[in-house]
Amino acid sequence: MFQTIKNAWSIPELRKKILFTLFIIMVFRFGAVIPVPFLNVTALKGLMTTVDKTGSALSYLDMLSGGAFANGTLFAMSVTPYINSSIIMQLLTVAIPALERMAKEGEEGRKKIGTMTRYVTVGLGLIQGTAYFFYLRNSSYQGVPIAKYTKGWEQVFAAFVIILAFTAGTALMMWLGEQINQKGIGNGISILLFSGIVARMPHTISLLGQYLQAANQDAATYGKYYFYVPLFVLLFLVVIWVIVFMNDAERRIPVQYAKRMVGRKMYGGQSSHIPIKVAMSGVMPIIFASSILSIPSTIQLFLGNKVTTGFWKGFFEAFSSTGWIYSLMYFLLIIMFAYFYVTIQYNPIEMANNLRQNNGTIPGIRPGKPTSDFIAKILSKITLIGALFLAVIALLPIGFGAATGMRNMSIGGTSILILVGVALETVKQMESQMMMRHYKGFLD
Repeated sequence: MFQTIKNAWSIPELRKKILFTLFIIMVFRFGAVIPVPFLNVTALKGLMTTVDKTGSALSYLDMLSGGAFANGTLFAMSVTPYINSSIIMQLLTVAIPALERMAKEGEEGRKKIGTMTRYVTVGLGLIQGTAYFFYLRNSSYQGVPIAKYTKGWEQVFAAFVIILAFTAGTALMMWLGEQINQKGIGNGISILLFSGIVARMPHTISLLGQYLQAANQDAATYGKYYFYVPLFVLLFLVVIWVIVFMNDAERRIPVQYAKRMVGRKMYGGQSSHIPIKVAMSGVMPIIFASSILSIPSTIQLFLGNKVTTGFWKGFFEAFSSTGWIYSLMYFLLIIMFAYFYVTIQYNPIEMANNLRQNNGTIPGIRPGKPTSDFIAKILSKITLIGALFLAVIALLPIGFGAATGMRNMSIGGTSILILVGVALETVKQMESQMMMRHYKGFLD
């Protein structure tokens, strides 16, 4: 990876793209520390420190935003509204024939869908920003209110400014991601998400240091952390290795092409294969599942601290990120979305027809329906393996936190998946850009 970056840096055009991407990341991190007006930042930090110890869905949002959520800054909503908007548009593209036809129109159709995605992103950012405002309005830390304003029209104005600032931050982050796609090295939204998670790593390291410090001060009570902290680091490294291994793992379906005469030349006769990646859906099923399960926490933001008894209290406790119902739903949704993602990406009938049109056959399988059934069977098995891999990686930090009590570790399985996946995808994109410029020697 470092060799690829070094080689790309030696190409003037790619060096400009890398520098532009770094500049956008700096702008993103600068916006992540600008507080929104009319908020008591000190009281908010105290409140979110308390929330962070529980490892709830709010701490997960804070991790994705690189700490901006806990500080109530301009980019507190992070890229979550854009991700949810993309998910909604993908689902609607499959469900609504008009959008499906639009998606097949080529570049023009994709531009129209992209425009719709932007509008939906702003709408979701407005809803999420409003929910966060209600949470801040109804919350206080040690008797100090989070939102600083007086009554009357000033209160209305303050609410308008806070919600508008959160929504504007969402739109600005979306624009920054698009600038990376157009003028940078690509993967704009993913790189912003990547940089936000990396920004939380010092916080995670300091938490590990606090656990070791507690063990030094009271070994009788906290001596277990002498074992748990190294175990966390070991699991972190093992998970990275497993993700890299699974990211490159693939099932190759052998294909034999028949010989055919075209004019005076003989074509075909060679053997090839169809590569099917085990983790073909990447981190998308986890993001899909997290987005669905974040709905209860969004409702809880609207209600604030008012829910203390009754049905809603039990409902929110059941769907907290540390509850067993949440874990079970998380597991099932990851499996379901993995199959859904593969269904919209791969069409076994179309693959079988393409093979037959190119005089290709799978050895031992007849062309036509038997071939499509065989490909569908392989896809189903590979998808199950990939989905179970994603589910285990996603649920590992929840199980580790329940077993050790270290629930507030912000770098979990999902974070590592995003970090490794974005890093590998960015490196591949840089390699492809170098190949387009015919710098073959750099890839040897």
